[in-house]
Amino acid sequence: MYFKTLNKELKNYQRAIPCLLVDLDILDENITEVISNFRKDTSLRVVVKSLPSFQLIEYILEKTHSNKLMVFHQPFLTDLASRLDNKSDVLLGKPMPIKTAEYFYNNLPQQHNGFNPFTQTQWLVDTEKRIKEYINLAKQLNQKLRLNIEIDVGLHRGGFSSLKNLSKGLSLIENNQEFVAFSGFMGYDPHVVKLPTIIRSEKKALQLANQFYEQCKNLLQKEFPLLWNENLTFNGAGSPTLNLHKEQNSPINDIAIGSCFVKPTAFDIPSLKNYIPAAFIATPVLKTFSNTTLPGLETLKNLFTKKSAFIYGGFWKADYYYPKGIKQNNLFGASTNQTIINIPKNITLQVDEFVFLRPHQSEFVFLQFGEILPIRKGKIQKPWQLLNNS
Repeated sequence: MYFKTLNKELKNYQRAIPCLLVDLDILDENITEVISNFRKDTSLRVVVKSLPSFQLIEYILEKTHSNKLMVFHQPFLTDLASRLDNKSDVLLGKPMPIKTAEYFYNNLPQQHNGFNPFTQTQWLVDTEKRIKEYINLAKQLNQKLRLNIEIDVGLHRGGFSSLKNLSKGLSLIENNQEFVAFSGFMGYDPHVVKLPTIIRSEKKALQLANQFYEQCKNLLQKEFPLLWNENLTFNGAGSPTLNLHKEQNSPINDIAIGSCFVKPTAFDIPSLKNYIPAAFIATPVLKTFSNTTLPGLETLKNLFTKKSAFIYGGFWKADYYYPKGIKQNNLFGASTNQTIINIPKNITLQVDEFVFLRPHQSEFVFLQFGEILPIRKGKIQKPWQLLNNS
């Protein structure tokens, strides 16, 4: 009944093209689930790449009473700099090439709502070399920059992986406090729930990750007391490991999440079993056939008895979801223009009706659509625009 209602709503909408739907009622349920898994002494930071629409981000920030964002893309940061207010805090989710940071500051938007791109932005640094680059940029800009250090808690995707090297990085910041301010650590730990248990148990992987994080904090507090303060950002976790940091002994005080709010298929994992898919691609049927006729195999068409249809677009990072049992015809091949799908015999699918898919991820797939159509109680609301991606 759910998709039949959406189908009827979309057929009556002003135009019929592939569109990205976000169900606000389901989103609200996921937000409630997120809040129930947060310690009171932990901040929620919304991951922008997973929810690349300012209205969507704003909606979640308001519902979660948060003002913190994690940004992975300079064009998004520039767009947000014109929209955020003076209470927002932005942490970069990956180290930015120094040319990109320089470009950001040299091309700040003229109009803004009070956001200070120097005092409200934490740049992520993962090596001594990058720390030196940001110190030089601060000198060049004649502005103090905030630096958050990436630490390797077991993912091995970069960042400081030993206390000895971390000490060198912290020393660089301590000796250049006129130009840069230390703002905290970031240690991402999705490997904790993704490692095969034959390699390492989830419990052990979490223990090791938390242990190194604590060692980094202890080093900071004992050997670099001038850099320590009660407002530091100790970021970690993410959607897959959110639930593992509910305990008081977690070393982090700041959790960045995004995908669990809309739950694409890549997040159909045990630790997120309580979350519900809230995002769907809907696309209209252009043509239908009683069987499947393939080029060059016309004489064999009686052997291909499955019903078929061509849809508007296709080849997204997504799985066909409704009607149940529809599949792409792999012999014909995928197409971004018109994809042929096969339909179970017991399913009736007419021209101008819609088929629905679930995205594999939100961060890339959302950007392939010009806007988001929010759904409330089965009705399409005013479209939400995507962030500027250029």
